[in-house]
Amino acid sequence: MATNTFGPTALATPANAVTLVRILALPVLVVLILDQGSEWPALALWVVLAGSDCVDGWLARRHGATRSGAFLDPLADKFLVLGAMVALVAKGALWWVPVALIAVREVALSVYRSYVGRRGVSVPARMQAKVKTWVQAVAVGMAIAPISGDAYHGVLVAVLWVAVALTLVTGAQYLWDGRNVIRAL
Repeated sequence: MATNTFGPTALATPANAVTLVRILALPVLVVLILDQGSEWPALALWVVLAGSDCVDGWLARRHGATRSGAFLDPLADKFLVLGAMVALVAKGALWWVPVALIAVREVALSVYRSYVGRRGVSVPARMQAKVKTWVQAVAVGMAIAPISGDAYHGVLVAVLWVAVALTLVTGAQYLWDGRNVIRAL
């Protein structure tokens, strides 16, 4: 049972606080990724940040979901995934092409959701989009981990391309689902 219930317009909520901490931790994560001796600490921080997405979701369900949380939580996911992936590209751990494909979709969908959101239209996340976020998180974690070997690298590349495929498919789903919304705007 919830001890506090926040209305849909609330900003200062426990879930939003967790989301804000996730966003503010991104520069620390990027520095750890780029520091050659910090692979395990970077991986540990990544696991905490990726896992805390479940915590803010649980808090939002317990205390009341808000419009700000519905906007900020996926934004935090995108900042974390893209920030980590760009750092991993800079480090040479990931190829830039799949990261660019993911980035283009994530930015385009964020702009789209913001645009229709200002017109009062909510674009809820599908289950496939949640799976996409987790596959992206696994790919980032695998790329951060200081594990080597041809087999491991092959699995990492496969997971990354699965993340790209899910990213593009869910992006197309959002656009398909929203085609009537776009026509009405």
